[in-house]
Amino acid sequence: MPSTILSKPPAPPRPAPVLPPAASTPITREWVRWVAEQVMRGCTPVSMLEVMVNAGIDDVVASVIIEGMVSNPICVAGEQQVQLLRKLESSMANLQQLWELNPDYQTIEKRADVSVAEFASRYVEGCRPLVLTGHTADWPAMRRWSPQDLKQRFGHLDIEIQAERHANPRYEQDKLSHRRHVRVADFVDQVVSGGASNDYYLTANNEALRQPGFAPLLDDIGTLPPGCDRSQLSARSSFWFGPAGTVTSLHHDKLMLFHTQVVGRKRWRLISPLQTPRLYNTNAVFSPIDLDAPDYDRYPLLRGVKILEVVIEPGETIYLPLGWWHQVRALDVSLSFSYSNIGLPNNNVFDYFDPVVRQV
Repeated sequence: MPSTILSKPPAPPRPAPVLPPAASTPITREWVRWVAEQVMRGCTPVSMLEVMVNAGIDDVVASVIIEGMVSNPICVAGEQQVQLLRKLESSMANLQQLWELNPDYQTIEKRADVSVAEFASRYVEGCRPLVLTGHTADWPAMRRWSPQDLKQRFGHLDIEIQAERHANPRYEQDKLSHRRHVRVADFVDQVVSGGASNDYYLTANNEALRQPGFAPLLDDIGTLPPGCDRSQLSARSSFWFGPAGTVTSLHHDKLMLFHTQVVGRKRWRLISPLQTPRLYNTNAVFSPIDLDAPDYDRYPLLRGVKILEVVIEPGETIYLPLGWWHQVRALDVSLSFSYSNIGLPNNNVFDYFDPVVRQV
């Protein structure tokens, strides 16, 4: 992966009320930080100088800042750590190339039946996504669940949803500030009559299935995928409901899970965890990239990343392997059921270091 791509320079500072005619752009903390970042990334002094001069900084001043940063012992130590990071990134990129040698790499298999042994070896240990198509035939949910059924059976109960998401592109990261409690009947009416929207959504964070009033939903779940521990179903499952147009933004989970589509369709876009260095992951498990409208100028490392895509139909279940990035869009009014009760090491086993890059 290239290490000499200059990152975006800081925004110009607000001008002072009065500036002498010959004044140049002042050196701010943001510019000093930018120079330090470029030095650690391995960018050349010439390339940095060009950017700074084009931004209006005096060339002599810029040269002094750059030369001082190149010899700064803190930056030297940072460069050494970046070199170690580059080795890790190159190892991941090489493994990704091996995965992509498989001509079927970008095809997500749809299979009606998989044994426990094959599921464990081929998909869990092999870290491959899979769509199961056969195990929900005996689910009462497939015959019963609908918005109107939800309203009839649970309309009097309160539920936690996410609301007012349109106004905040970070609605997933800031999900706590978007929590609202509404009556199920009112929310069903809003979803049915409101048309396509990403402004409101009953997501996995609602914890509905831990409430006694929603326990009948669990009675509607029949045969589980291979290797699932049914005794853990109520504690490790979630219910989803929303209109067409809801989007779960690009992120990865910290465990493996199944997601069964009961009503409506969802389009899943997935990216290998080995591609993480190219997804600008600077905030916990989230990427700022929108796969529906990728901005390659802002995120140039995204170019060439292989994106897998599959539409999950009613009755189908997607298996999400460990660490796979995914962005999900509902194509219809959607009722879904997700669960992580896989009878293998899963919950509270895998350890991720989540970056939170401090903005100065």
